[in-house]
Amino acid sequence: MKHIFNQGTDQTKPTLLLLHGTGGTEQDLLPLANLIDATASVLSVRGNVSENGMPRFFRRLAEGVFDEEDLVNRTKELHEFLDDASKQYDFDRDNIVAIGYSNGANIAGSLLFHYEKSLKAAILHHPMVPRRGMELPDLDGTPVFISAGHNDPLCTEQETIDLESILTNKGAEVEVHWENNGHQLTRTEVEAAKEWYDKVF
Repeated sequence: MKHIFNQGTDQTKPTLLLLHGTGGTEQDLLPLANLIDATASVLSVRGNVSENGMPRFFRRLAEGVFDEEDLVNRTKELHEFLDDASKQYDFDRDNIVAIGYSNGANIAGSLLFHYEKSLKAAILHHPMVPRRGMELPDLDGTPVFISAGHNDPLCTEQETIDLESILTNKGAEVEVHWENNGHQLTRTEVEAAKEWYDKVF
């Protein structure tokens, strides 16, 4: 997978896994990583799927309707890529914090849904429920930060409430930050994520 790896100055910190939104690239979220933890290593990945020339992490059938088979396959691909990258760049595979926006938040959520201990923690900006009606692995104590918009046209309030409930029921420690700025990623929600990260780590 096309990616950027930047070695941090503090090896005890988590490696920040950056996952962009639809049409983004591995460059997009680098400023976020710097705001969240300037001393941590960063692994920023570009999605392998192209939708009308726009990079994504998995295919969708329509707006808000995921291609579940592709989602499962692409989640496996990302999971295996993280295994390989941890060996290539010599970082702790068990100490990865995902930071995802929109489509990137959905693939990060899918890692939590499909693979036990795939992530140490996750910051999900405007995520949806990746898959419904499936049995999740044990997420006991896994910290998850979700930012959402009360008026988000792509990701309804109910979607966020459902995701929080599903994760909490499997033991994750979820904090939700609400705003009224639609689907856009705002500076204030990044600052809220930073505050949460500093509490957790």
